[in-house]
Amino acid sequence: MSEEFITLTENTGTLRNKTIFITGASRGIGRAIALKCAADGANIVIAAKSAQPHPKLPGTIYSVAQEVENAGGKALALQVDVRDVQRVEEAMVEAADKFGGIDAVVNNAGAISLTNVASTPPKRYDLMQSINSRAVYLTAHLALPYLKKSDSAHILSLCPPLNLQPKWLGPFAPYALSKFGMTILSLGLAEELREIGVSVTTLWPRTLVATAAIEFAVGNREMFEQSRNPAIMADAAYEVLATKDAALTGRQLIDEELLAERGVRDFVDYAHNPANADSLTRDLFLD
Repeated sequence: MSEEFITLTENTGTLRNKTIFITGASRGIGRAIALKCAADGANIVIAAKSAQPHPKLPGTIYSVAQEVENAGGKALALQVDVRDVQRVEEAMVEAADKFGGIDAVVNNAGAISLTNVASTPPKRYDLMQSINSRAVYLTAHLALPYLKKSDSAHILSLCPPLNLQPKWLGPFAPYALSKFGMTILSLGLAEELREIGVSVTTLWPRTLVATAAIEFAVGNREMFEQSRNPAIMADAAYEVLATKDAALTGRQLIDEELLAERGVRDFVDYAHNPANADSLTRDLFLD
């Protein structure tokens, strides 16, 4: 059973009938973004590997598709491994055929291992590079023919602002490389596509977010007590995708800062435990 979805910002209808292709959308932040945009009337392409229920993790592409429909959007559930060039290309074609185009790509799928070079097996290193940074290149490369036809095209990647302080590199350089690679590609794409009006931005949470990555890959479920819910990233992503005229392109955004720019003043209810709203743990790569 998936966790309840909440949102603390208003929907404006800006994304009605827009088609948003979201990788890794079967759970966590990807699912939250899907449901937030669905409530605006968007068409959501749920592109993720999870077609069968996981013994420990809630959510499949099909369960999220049902939630999207229930929220007021239209859904297309596609089993996609972002490492597979042919499958990603097929998924783009299927999405465009069903909905008449693609207006936005959200690069949410991710792999994480907080290990240094000595402790990272080659297989895990390759996994992080291919699911994180390489996927930003691949989805952009394959989606651009469709995005160029949209009157409000976006590429949004969930990755941190560049921060090359040694304290962020020494402990887990392989993971840092994969995430900063996403950011560098995004900054380059923003310049490459500026003249044709495709907006390219990055988005990262100010604090830890209560997802499976926190529970199983980074720490444990107790860390949820120092985390915010995925809703804050969903609300921030919605603000990005609803922004017109590529006004945010090239920016490395932080969820809390963007929402504050858009008028949000109270962040307490985003906390997994509102009683701990003033003592949350800052996310990786943020000083």
